[in-house]
Amino acid sequence: MTKILELINPTTGEMIRELPYHTWDEAKSLLITVGNTQKQWKHTKISDRIQLVKVAMDYFRDNQQTIAEDITRQMGKPISQSINEVKGMIHRAEVCCELAEDAIKDIIFPETDGLRRIIMREPLGVVLDIAAWNYPLLIAVNVVVPAILAGNSVAIKHSSLTPLCGIAFEAAFKSAGAPDGLVTSLILDHQTTEQVIQSGLIHHLAFTGSVAGGQRVKASIGSQFIEAGLELGGKDPAYIREDANLKTAIPGVMDGVFYNAGQSCCGVERIYVHNSIFHQFVDRAVEFMNNLIIGDPMYDTTDLGPLAQLSGLQTIQNQLFDAEEKGANIIRHPGPCHDGNNYLLPAILTNVNHNMEIMMEESFGPVVGIMAVNSDKEAIEFMNDSPYGLTASVWTENNEKAFEIGNQIETGTIFQNRCDVLDPELPWVGVKDSGKGCTLSALGIQGLTRPKAFNLLVHRNGV
Repeated sequence: MTKILELINPTTGEMIRELPYHTWDEAKSLLITVGNTQKQWKHTKISDRIQLVKVAMDYFRDNQQTIAEDITRQMGKPISQSINEVKGMIHRAEVCCELAEDAIKDIIFPETDGLRRIIMREPLGVVLDIAAWNYPLLIAVNVVVPAILAGNSVAIKHSSLTPLCGIAFEAAFKSAGAPDGLVTSLILDHQTTEQVIQSGLIHHLAFTGSVAGGQRVKASIGSQFIEAGLELGGKDPAYIREDANLKTAIPGVMDGVFYNAGQSCCGVERIYVHNSIFHQFVDRAVEFMNNLIIGDPMYDTTDLGPLAQLSGLQTIQNQLFDAEEKGANIIRHPGPCHDGNNYLLPAILTNVNHNMEIMMEESFGPVVGIMAVNSDKEAIEFMNDSPYGLTASVWTENNEKAFEIGNQIETGTIFQNRCDVLDPELPWVGVKDSGKGCTLSALGIQGLTRPKAFNLLVHRNGV
């Protein structure tokens, strides 16, 4: 009997669509096609690869509203943010196209001792992208487009919450004239996913998800000599120095807390504020929170929709209970809260400390703890007191201090006076439990290739 994936709208609880899971035999057959296609694709010119990606992005432009509505129905993101995601994904793809030629061009050394020496970048082969649901286009494009530009083919196993986004990538490349199998969407359960990873038919694995999920993926790879790029959890800090401009810092950092209902890998989940401005900051942060509109995510005016999963809501409720038991002060949004099981009133917590789960474990929702600190040194110590390290932000008008503090933070990306953003010209990396590997930038494209050295004799005049 065919196993069916039921897509449930987290806003209404209604079923959106049914999709059949691929069996192992079906997945294996598709992966063989993906592999055969890659053997031809790797010989294409970089200019042809770039052109294909650009035409594929036209599919997303032409179907922007439909794709955005699909995102909102699948995981509850406000429609205005879903539209922004489509536009942001296209921008990332275009930047990758601009970077690709230089990223993978041959390195040619001067001839010496009668030898011609070259380093080429060779594609890895079949890339399996296990993509997450919270930014279902932006997370997938970080792998799909660089992989294609580098000469690989891609199989996308998207989250069971957002499989229509994997299907959209396949449709986009097909509409652009890509060869069959260049970008293929797989609908897989956990068991079949593990079989795919262990099949010997893939050559690189990219995973975005929880730390526990990353550990399972690494275990599935076992003794195979394939690399895995892992973007995992985050508990990203923000530090508000005494010289911060609160007029811009408040909306900037609080948007980093509540955007996408806090379901962002690089969202701000803990804030450290210099003691001299602590109460002023908290009062204005609460004011910002209280002005958020919670409602149906299909409305343009909605700021916060539902959480994508009930399990995520339960995690946050447990963290709030733990914090309250240990003395935290919880300031909740006054409401009203939209009807629906997956909705949660956002909250700001004060009188928090690092003995509380809310300050140490990923929340992935519209809650944040705010602590007072007395110095840069104390802020740095607290910011580094975490098993995670994806991004961190420093809010200050002193550029030198921003660099000096940032250079002491154990994280992949440092922001000054901004947060929860991604520049596709810069590498996206995590440290500690936030993962390993690199996506985007020229380095991310190169990471989907291997160097191949040529050491050749120089022949002149027939000799």
